[in-house]
Formats: sequence, C-alpha cells, structure tokens
Amino acid sequence: MQMLYNSESYVVVQFDVPAADDTPQLKRGGYEIVDKFARKEIFLEGALADRFQRGVQALVEASPGGASPEALDEYIAGYTGMALNPVVLH
Repeated sequence: MQMLYNSESYVVVQFDVPAADDTPQLKRGGYEIVDKFARKEIFLEGALADRFQRGVQALVEASPGGASPEALDEYIAGYTGMALNPVVLH
C-alpha cells in the first residue's frame, strides 16, 4: 500500500497484491480513491485502474513541473461519481 496523492478533497492509495506464487505477470492490485467531502470511496482494479493510471500519467507529462492539484482533483472527480461505499472508521 502506498499513498500517491492527498489533497483537501481526495486521497489516492495504490495497492499491489502479488500472486500467491510470486509470478510477476500475475500481479493484482488497484487504486482506492477516497472523496473526503462526500465521505465515500471506490476501489479501481483491472482495466479501469489501468485507464486511471494512464490518465494521471498523461496529466503529469502534459504540464511542465507536473500536473497542478486542481487538474488532478478535477480528473479524480470523474471517478468519484461511481463511489458507493461510505467511509467507515472502525
């Protein structure tokens, strides 16, 4: 687990789960996005996680010095509309 992004609005955490036999090609994982204001989260995996990663990389590469927090928040907001799980503290 690695925190990739933390703004006033969102937290993005990456999860890498290796396969049981440590085969590098069979790695699972994804991204958890927490919307702090809506208090909801979503977990992206598979093709959707790949699309999310490519979009963030494109934003970073398109801007000298990296993407602004505003641009990243706007991009992330496109995924949080799918968030259905409430954030619950244990």
